[in-house]
Amino acid sequence: MVNNSDPWTRSSMLTWSRLAPNPGPMTLEGTNSYVIVNPASGIHPGRSTSTKGVVVVDPGPLDEPHLRALADCGAVELVLITHHHRDHTAGSSRFHEMTGAPIRALDPDYCIGAAPLIPGENIEAADVQIEVIATPGHTADSLCFALPDDGENGSVLTGDTILGRGSTVICYPDGRLGSYLRSLETLQRLGPALVLPAHGPVRPELAAVAGEYLAHRHSRLAQLRAALLRLGPEASVQAVTANVYSDVPESVRAAAELSVAAQLDHLRRAEADASQPRP
Repeated sequence: MVNNSDPWTRSSMLTWSRLAPNPGPMTLEGTNSYVIVNPASGIHPGRSTSTKGVVVVDPGPLDEPHLRALADCGAVELVLITHHHRDHTAGSSRFHEMTGAPIRALDPDYCIGAAPLIPGENIEAADVQIEVIATPGHTADSLCFALPDDGENGSVLTGDTILGRGSTVICYPDGRLGSYLRSLETLQRLGPALVLPAHGPVRPELAAVAGEYLAHRHSRLAQLRAALLRLGPEASVQAVTANVYSDVPESVRAAAELSVAAQLDHLRRAEADASQPRP
């Protein structure tokens, strides 16, 4: 998504994206902030000023030039948050000061001047229809935003639930693997929508990508089951991580341990449920 001559990318018919300057092991090239615009507005971020309305998704880190560029796109009517992690929200308060726009998230603690979002809610802002989809798993408050009128198949802003490349960390215990698997199934049912992730490049065919993610998670669960047979059922998170994720670099080892903790919790809950007597 990086364009060296222009920091803005036309990510879809209804969206532009701007990469925040926060690259790292967990953020890839950085966090993608999105601006949702109606094409009839004629807005081209960075090349023209406009009084037409826009919606911003995930203003990103507290970086003044990045926030100013987002604020200058047009009249910001609304800010939407996919989840609470700071690379998505640290700049929210400053962005509200710049624009006066209400900020809405699932978690009330991340809302400013507006009510929390409601899963299943349909929003009309900047002359665009936006559908709120609950997708817990990466975090408990993770949301995706569907744009059904964005091209032939629509698009979905997936936050960190689906990335442009690689796999998503389950931030246990806030995030849970069972919830994440159900969220992937929800996204898979949306069909061939365009994937607009918060990290990494745009991807086609949401259903196919969600299917790949589901297959990856089930493969990892199979690897954990095998590791527990080798190490014993009470093996520690660290021991299982060293066994199953032996190839991951040290910079993301803590993230791997979070995912292993989520997977172990999922397996142990499933075993406990299976051991309960049936009526």
